[in-house]
Amino acid sequence: MGKLTKEDIILKNKIAERIKFLRSRTGLTQSEFTQKHDIDRQILSRWESTSSSRGVSIYTIQKFCNMIGITLSEFFDFD
Repeated sequence: MGKLTKEDIILKNKIAERIKFLRSRTGLTQSEFTQKHDIDRQILSRWESTSSSRGVSIYTIQKFCNMIGITLSEFFDFD
């Protein structure tokens, strides 16, 4: 995969911000969330990062959705 386009970066950042928003709606800090779901804090931090050049895969988004009890459709229902 080549260099990210402007549109790719916008989408990547929207997804990272959505993950952060939905995680914060659980009322848990990053540390609390990672302890509850037995994942590494650095992983969650990377998922929520808009400064990273890498985005998250659809599989990661599905895993996150399962953790917070929503569907992929609900995850992408933002604007």
